[in-house]
Amino acid sequence: MTVRSAGRARLQRKVPTASIRYEDASVREVSVRQLRLADFAESKPWRDVRAVHGMTHHSGKYASVTTGGHVVYESRLELARLLLADFDPAVQGIFAQPCRLAARVGDRVRHHVPDFLLAMCSGTVRVVNVKPASRLQDPKIVEALAWPGELFRQHGWEYEIWSGADRVVLENVRFLAGYRRPGVVPEVEVEEAWRQVVDGEELAVAERRLAGDRPSEEARPALMALLWSGRLATDLSRPLSGASVLRRCA
Repeated sequence: MTVRSAGRARLQRKVPTASIRYEDASVREVSVRQLRLADFAESKPWRDVRAVHGMTHHSGKYASVTTGGHVVYESRLELARLLLADFDPAVQGIFAQPCRLAARVGDRVRHHVPDFLLAMCSGTVRVVNVKPASRLQDPKIVEALAWPGELFRQHGWEYEIWSGADRVVLENVRFLAGYRRPGVVPEVEVEEAWRQVVDGEELAVAERRLAGDRPSEEARPALMALLWSGRLATDLSRPLSGASVLRRCA
């Protein structure tokens, strides 16, 4: 790992590098061949993201359960990918705009800032770029996304170009995300629901049984929290309803 300042030498580089910003305001430049997940510890997004009135795109900060902090996004499509990553039990770390790549591609030096880096529980790393499907019809966009992917794949990391997911799945995950934060539903209620829920029963049946003398909907938040956490599962390709079948996963 080396630390370098910007300058003419940077324009003449031949070895692909990744520049990473850190919370202490330092910037470190690492050869892609030497890049490790540990290099992103205490890092911050490459760009400062601000929401300004009148902007045509939608940026902000998402409160992630996976990271225990906020993750920035620059579009609604990026927010959708963030939601799915936060919901995915296979993801244990999320970094937005993790670095700035620089590499000689053809006869010139190219730069690129990926949208997300996901640390997977399996130990692999997945770099994600988010682009609307309509923009992937542009050969320039396709080419601009191709060379970073080739670098990361050669390094042994996964690379994903994401343009969206099934609408029903996204709507279900957005709904469940309302129950993602610890304390939104009292832990005692979540654990009681977990003790009583029966594998294979419908959501409406579980609600009625868990509620007892209370209105059925009062038992719903605990079940939704269990679905978000992955302790319960159901078919999210269909709209959540009383007919949704619950499965115990843990």
